[in-house]
Amino acid sequence: MCRFLAYRGQPILLEDLVAAPAHSLIEQSLHATEARTGTNGDGFGIGWYGERDTPGLYREVHPAWSDENLRSICSQVRSRLFFAHVRASTGTATSRSNCHPFAVGRYMFMHNGQVGGWSGVRRQVEAMIPDQLYMARQGTTDSEALLLAAVALGLIDDPVAAISAMLARVRRLMDAAAIGEPLRFTAALTDGATIWAFRWASDGKPATLYWKEDDTGLIVVSEPIDGHREDWEAIPVGGCVIAPAGGAVRVAALM
Repeated sequence: MCRFLAYRGQPILLEDLVAAPAHSLIEQSLHATEARTGTNGDGFGIGWYGERDTPGLYREVHPAWSDENLRSICSQVRSRLFFAHVRASTGTATSRSNCHPFAVGRYMFMHNGQVGGWSGVRRQVEAMIPDQLYMARQGTTDSEALLLAAVALGLIDDPVAAISAMLARVRRLMDAAAIGEPLRFTAALTDGATIWAFRWASDGKPATLYWKEDDTGLIVVSEPIDGHREDWEAIPVGGCVIAPAGGAVRVAALM
């Protein structure tokens, strides 16, 4: 399974979270401790907000631990909101267009999970995406398709309702296709101001996800990046953390 990190708060260097901590995301790309596979070497990506409303992206197919450009960028780029993701493919090709995070307009999204039996429902899920929105699809992953399907269901107006509706529809498609594998959705979404972090699975066994907030800002991680596990709060199964800019963080039910 993949590993990811999201941050929103005072502008900091990306390396402060992505590279510097003892169990940083780069370290997790090679030695994850709370995933089924310890290695996440099928590419990586970072996305950040700077002077524009839309995010900048750097995605590459090399493992994060061996990419000098990633460390160089992280040592120079300072941002108030950024995502970082290391990928362990669940079956789709290793390509830049399949690396997370994905961006649609000002929105950015990354996912750790799977649509069980994806090949059996891919055509139906992609049919949920209107033609004009389908033009934004660059890769072949189930993750990107889920994002675009949620946009079509009103993500811009109500992200939690749209994600819930999307997951319910995809699950119905999987049931109709008699797919026994689970639908798992641990993900993060942002519009450049608010962060939404989701942890849900049809079998009740989603990937891990934690969050904490301090004087600097909010951090969401697949697994703690330091040795102070007691400082991190697990997002409950079926839960969603909503962290608006300038507002209190709250936890809501996803479905």
